Amino acid sequence: MDILLYIAAGALVGLIVGITGIGGGALMTPLLLMFGFPAHIAVGTDLMYAGLTKAGGAVSHHKQGHVEWRLVRLLALGSLPAALATGALLHSLFQDSEDYAHLLSNALGIMLLLTALVIIGRGRLQEWARRYSRGNLEHWRTPATVIMGVFLGVFVTLSSVGAGAIGTAILMLLYPILRSTSVVGTDIAHAVPLTLAAGLIHMYLGNVDFYLLGALLVGSLPAIHLGSQLSKRVPEQILRPLLASILFGIGARYAFF
Repeated sequence: MDILLYIAAGALVGLIVGITGIGGGALMTPLLLMFGFPAHIAVGTDLMYAGLTKAGGAVSHHKQGHVEWRLVRLLALGSLPAALATGALLHSLFQDSEDYAHLLSNALGIMLLLTALVIIGRGRLQEWARRYSRGNLEHWRTPATVIMGVFLGVFVTLSSVGAGAIGTAILMLLYPILRSTSVVGTDIAHAVPLTLAAGLIHMYLGNVDFYLLGALLVGSLPAIHLGSQLSKRVPEQILRPLLASILFGIGARYAFF
C-alpha cells in the first residue's frame, strides 16, 4: 500500500506544479518528511526527482528559444562547484547521514521561508526590478550572477529547495529586461544540471531511495501535464497565497526548531 501512497503524493505535487509553476522541491521534501522519511533521504530523493522532471521542460523551453544560455553558464559557474564542495564537506565533516540531518532540516526551513516570500511578493519584486535595477547593476551583473549561483548551489544541495522560485527571483532582479518566458526557461535550464549534480552527490552519500523515486515519477509525470492543462481554469490568485502560507508555516517550523 505504501507505493500507492507515494504515487498519489507524486501526482498531488505534480498537479500543483503544473497549475502554479511552483517548484516541486518546496512541496515534495516536506511531504516526504511528513511520511516519516529522514531528512537526508527526503532531500536526496527529491533532488533526483527534480532533475528528471525538469529535464523535459528545459528541452521544451530550449526549442522555443526561451533559454539564455549565457546566464545558465554564469549561474552554473557558481552553483555546480558549490554543490560539489557542499557534498564534499558533508562527507568529510560527518560520519553518518543522520549526523547532518538537523543541518538539512534547518536549510530546508530557510529556503521554504524565502520561497513563500517570493511567491507572495513576486509582482512587487518584478516591478521594483524594472524601475530601479536596470542601470544600477550594470557593472555588477556578471559577478552577482555567479555569486547567486554559489548561494543556490549550497542551499539547493542542502535542502532540495530554491532552484525554481528563488532562482527565478534572482533572474528577475538581476535581469529585469528579460521576458517572463525567458526567465522561466533560463531558470529551468539551470535547475536541471544543478539538481542532477546535487542528486548524484546525495546518491554517492547513500541518500537516494530509488523505490520511492520511481513511485513519485509514476505519479507526477502525467499529473504535471494535467495540471498545465487545468492552469487556465483554476483561480491561481487564490491557490498561490494559500500555498505560500502553508510553506511559510512549514518553513518556520524547520528553520527555528
